[in-house]
Amino acid sequence: MRVSNVTVRRRIFVALVIGIVLYTALITRLGYVQLVQGHWLQDKALKLWNRNIPFEAKRGRILDRNGNELVTNISVPSVMAIPVQLEDARETARKLAVILEQDEETVYQGITKRAMINRVPGGRKISAEKAKQIQELNLPGIEVVEDTQRFYPHGTMAAHLLGFTGIDNQGLTGLERLYDDYLKGQPGYVSYLADARGKSMPGGGEQYVAPIDGMDMYLTIDSTIQSFIERELDQAMVAYQPDDVLAIAMNPKTGEILGMGSRPTFQPDRYRDYPEEVYNRNLPIWKTYEPGSTFKIVTLAAALNEGVVSLDEGFYDPGYILVAGKRLRCWKRQGHGQETMLEVVENSCNPGFVTMGQRLQKERLFDYIKKFGFGQKTGIDLIGEENGLLFNLDRVGPVELGTTSFGQGVSVTPIQQMAAVAAAINGGKLMKPYVAKEWRDSVTHDVVGRALPTEVRQVITPETSAKVRYALESVVARGTGNKAYIEGYRVGGKTGTAQKVKNGRYVNGEYIVSFIGFAPADDPQILVYFAVDNPKALAFGGLIAAPSVKNIIESSLQYMGVPKRKDGIPREYNPALGQTRYVEVPNMVGLSMREIVTTYDTLPLVVSGKGTHVISQSPAPGVKIEEGSKIRIHLGDKSAD
Repeated sequence: MRVSNVTVRRRIFVALVIGIVLYTALITRLGYVQLVQGHWLQDKALKLWNRNIPFEAKRGRILDRNGNELVTNISVPSVMAIPVQLEDARETARKLAVILEQDEETVYQGITKRAMINRVPGGRKISAEKAKQIQELNLPGIEVVEDTQRFYPHGTMAAHLLGFTGIDNQGLTGLERLYDDYLKGQPGYVSYLADARGKSMPGGGEQYVAPIDGMDMYLTIDSTIQSFIERELDQAMVAYQPDDVLAIAMNPKTGEILGMGSRPTFQPDRYRDYPEEVYNRNLPIWKTYEPGSTFKIVTLAAALNEGVVSLDEGFYDPGYILVAGKRLRCWKRQGHGQETMLEVVENSCNPGFVTMGQRLQKERLFDYIKKFGFGQKTGIDLIGEENGLLFNLDRVGPVELGTTSFGQGVSVTPIQQMAAVAAAINGGKLMKPYVAKEWRDSVTHDVVGRALPTEVRQVITPETSAKVRYALESVVARGTGNKAYIEGYRVGGKTGTAQKVKNGRYVNGEYIVSFIGFAPADDPQILVYFAVDNPKALAFGGLIAAPSVKNIIESSLQYMGVPKRKDGIPREYNPALGQTRYVEVPNMVGLSMREIVTTYDTLPLVVSGKGTHVISQSPAPGVKIEEGSKIRIHLGDKSAD
C-alpha cells in the first residue's frame, strides 16, 4: 500500500511533537532534580557513603578545693573489629571468645554486624594481659585501641559523694551523674567516604573533628579533712561494729562541705562487687531518723531568740515533767535538781527543754523548725536527698510539743542538722550546703563557672547566735560533751542519743548516737557531725561520737593553722555526768627527792634511776592527764647548771 506524502509528513510531525514533549519533560525533570532536589539527594548520598570513626572525649577530672585529684582518667585497651577486613570470622570469634571469656556466638554476632567498625563484645576496657594475648594472635580485622577509664587514686575516699561511671564513661551516681553534662565533653570523629562494602573511596578525602574534653570540676571538699573523716569512720566500724556510721564537715559560714563520708562503703571502679543498697545510698543526705538531743540546739536558739528563757534563770528538774498527765522523763532518772538554764543545756536535761517548748508554744516552735530548714530538702547539689518528716501542726498536742522540743517524734537528715546548726552558730544565717565549687577548662584551666555561698534566710539574730555558741561551748567544757574538749581550742557542741524506730515502734536496745561540734567556739571555722547507728557498746553520743568529732576537729584545726588559745571556758569536772577530772602535770625536774616527798606526796609517782634529783619526767610539765594517772620520774645527779 502506497503512503502519501501527506501521511508521511503528518507522522513525522507527530513524532517530532512527541519527541519535543518527551525531551521537554526530561529536561524539566533533570532541572528539577538538579536544581530543586540536588542538595537533598547529595545529602542522602553522602549519608550512604559517609563513614565516621568516633573518638571519645576525655572526661573532666574531679579535684578537691586545693587542686588534688579525686577522680581522673587512665588509658586502658579495648578491642575493635573491622568487618570488611575479617578473613575467617568464625575462627576469629572462637579465639577472641576464649581470651575474653565470652560466648562464641555472641562474639561472632558482634564482630560481623553491618558497620564500618564494631566493638567486640566483652572487649571494652580489658586488662593489659588480655590485650597482649589478642595482639599476639595477629588476627586480620581485629585492632586493640586505646580507651579511657575513670580512676580513683584514693580508693574508697568520698565514694558516695563522687559516684561512678558506666562502661561508656557516662555518670551513673553521685557527682559523676549530677554534673555529667559538664564532665563528659563532646566526642570527635574522622569522617571519610566509603563504598557499599565499607572500603574507602579513592580521592574521597578525610575530615577530622577533634573531641572537646569535659570540664574539670573543683569541689569544696578538702581531701586532707576528708582523710580525717575516713580515718574516724573506719575506727568506729572496728570499735563499735555498728549497722552504719556517717560524718560530715562543713564551713558553717558559707555552707561549703569540707568532707563527707559513710560506712559501709565501696570501690567506685568496682561498684558491681557491692550490694546496690551500699553504693546507691549516700547516708549523710539520704538517711532519716529521730535526731535526739542534737535537735535541742534548735529549741534553745528559738527560745533565746524569742526571749522566753535566759541562760541564767533557775530551773528545778525532779527527773521528769508532767505533760497532759504523761511523764516525760530526763535521761537521768533521779533528775538534776536545781540548775540554771545554762546547766539545762550542759546536762541535756529533757524537762528543761520541754519547758522551753511550752513557753514558745507550738506555732512559734514549729515556725522556727521550718525556718531552720527541717521538713524540706536543703538543696545540696547531690542526688538522693530526703525531706525528713515533721508533725502536722493540727496534730501537735501538748505531748508532741514536748517530745519535739528534745528531738523525739521528728525525722531529719544529717545534712539538715548541719545546715540548721550552722545557722545557729554563724550569726543566724541559714546557708545552702554545696559541694561543686567551680568548673575550669581542662586545657587552658580558665575558670568558666563558679558557685557562690547562698544565704537562704536570716533565722535568728547575731546576738542570739552568740548566746547559742557560748552555751554549746559550755556543754563541751562542763557538760555532756566533755569528751570533745580540746586543750587550747574553744570547742562547742551537743550530744545526741535517739532510740531507733522501726515500723512505727521504738526498738529496745537499738540507738543512733551522735555528736555535732564546732570550733573555734567564738568564730567557727569548721562544723562536724558524726553519727553511729546501733553501736555494739554503751550507747551514748557523748561517749561514742564525741571523741570522733574531737579527733576530726583537732586534726583539722592543726592542718588549717588555727592557733591555740587560753581564753575559752575552762574544763570542769562533773561527777554527776560520770566525767573524769583532769589535772595539770607539775614541773618536778631539778627537785630533790625530799622536795618531791614533801610537795607531791599524793601523786602516783613511778620512780626510776639512782641519784638525788629528778632529771626527767613523763608526761612533760603542763600536760593535762586524768586524775590518778601515773607520772614517771627519773633520778640522777643534779646538773651543774
